[in-house]
Amino acid sequence: MRTNQPTQILVVDDDPELRDLLREYLTSQGFAVSVLHDGDGLQARLERERPALIVLDLMMPKVDGLTALRNLRAKNDDIPVILLTARSDEIDRIVGLEIGADDYLGKPFSPRELLARINAVLRRKLARPAAAPEDRESIAFGPFRVNFRQRSLERSGQAVSISDTEFALLKLLLMHPLEVLSRERIVELMYGTANGISDRGIDVQIWRLRRLLDEDAQRPRYIQTVRGRGYTFVPDEAEDSVPQ
Repeated sequence: MRTNQPTQILVVDDDPELRDLLREYLTSQGFAVSVLHDGDGLQARLERERPALIVLDLMMPKVDGLTALRNLRAKNDDIPVILLTARSDEIDRIVGLEIGADDYLGKPFSPRELLARINAVLRRKLARPAAAPEDRESIAFGPFRVNFRQRSLERSGQAVSISDTEFALLKLLLMHPLEVLSRERIVELMYGTANGISDRGIDVQIWRLRRLLDEDAQRPRYIQTVRGRGYTFVPDEAEDSVPQ
């Protein structure tokens, strides 16, 4: 992750102690760290400097983290964002991922865990192909079209009713085609760590999503089970390439 020029991280948080802690720790790990005390000045800051990644607190005065992130993505700004929150509200985690957060970390957390997540997000950013699913406005497969901006699902041009949780899960799978995701990893990506959610509950959500995509949920076409490992989304052109 290191180059001759240190990778720049922007920490946006209204807690001065946490800002100072993260600036000191991440600087000791070789990053160049700048800080901002609220989301209100984020757009102006990005016009002056371009960090490699933003660590963004969810709960802040004036402009909260979700609003700041939504404004970024509305401008088609794909800068990586890791959201921080002291809240355990499941819907905030889902909405954060839906509108384009790259990862989610609940407070309190270890700075070492944040460092690991920063490095993981930056690695994914470097490896991301030009036409990655999360960079598109919509994705089509079979008779379906998923519109990320409108958070909608259509079958043969007709709207399909889909819940926020089902949409977040579908988007997550679409972003990792042919990648086997364990239940634990799905829970972590959707809800963050220390969420109290049983990974077996993912089975129920997968079953509900399969009911929307397949006439027979017992014989799924797109969301397939890899025994002992987890689930994977299989695009149309890769039907014979399911990991074993």
